[in-house]
Amino acid sequence: MEPKIVIMLFLCAIVILLLVGTPLKPVRFIGYGAVKLIIGALLLFVLNAVGNSFNIHVPINLLTSSVSGFLGVPGVVALIIIQKYIVA
Repeated sequence: MEPKIVIMLFLCAIVILLLVGTPLKPVRFIGYGAVKLIIGALLLFVLNAVGNSFNIHVPINLLTSSVSGFLGVPGVVALIIIQKYIVA
């Protein structure tokens, strides 16, 4: 598709959502999940920055970000254990 058509579709969708309104529950759920994924990616980034001296590296992708974001510190510890003892 051409970029003009895609932009027009997005603008039409935005106008329709502004006129009709959006159900708040799904939007809130998607926002909550996105924030958790970003927090998980930041946790893994800090882990990789600090763990570089201890030879710890966990790749940052959608799966590891979601595990560390939704589970928090226990999820990060589980990813470290999986990386050290199961994968390697």
